[in-house]
Amino acid sequence: MKNVLAVFSHGKESGPLGSKIRALMRVAERQGAQTLSVNYREHPDGTAIDHDASGEADRRVAQLLATSLPAHDRLVLVGSSMGGYVATVASEHLKPDALFLLAPAFYLLGYACQDPVPYATSTLVVHSWGDDVVPPDNSIGFARQHRCALHLLDGDHRLDAALPAIEPLFGLFLEDILAADSAPPASAR
Repeated sequence: MKNVLAVFSHGKESGPLGSKIRALMRVAERQGAQTLSVNYREHPDGTAIDHDASGEADRRVAQLLATSLPAHDRLVLVGSSMGGYVATVASEHLKPDALFLLAPAFYLLGYACQDPVPYATSTLVVHSWGDDVVPPDNSIGFARQHRCALHLLDGDHRLDAALPAIEPLFGLFLEDILAADSAPPASAR
């Protein structure tokens, strides 16, 4: 069995142990994956970070890239909202096996990368029809351009009501990553 590491990046308003992340971490851990949720809310010394500051999304990209990751054979980046943007932009350097993106904050003003590219073998996007923070059309366009799997569910930006549908999607997604034993390990790239 391959050593899978799932790294979670939370959204602008949430934290590293929000309800979605905790639920998806449990799914990953049940399948034997290691999990790590990056805390973008505070500096290592414990002082708070202004999540409304200009350039915050790209500061988070740099933080993810500077995060020391445990040893792994397969890398899965999971991002919600701003964290979806962070995971996708960071994927250029981290070259994960997979990206699992929840209502990713693509094509928004103030984000340096206006054409994010998923540098992963497999990418799955989940968005809700009723999202009034990041329009679902943004994910539709991204998925169309990059030929990614896309699931549009009922709900709002937080996707809390859709979590019972998201958990099995993530579980199946991880099963596919675990089955991909013919690909070279991420840590060897």
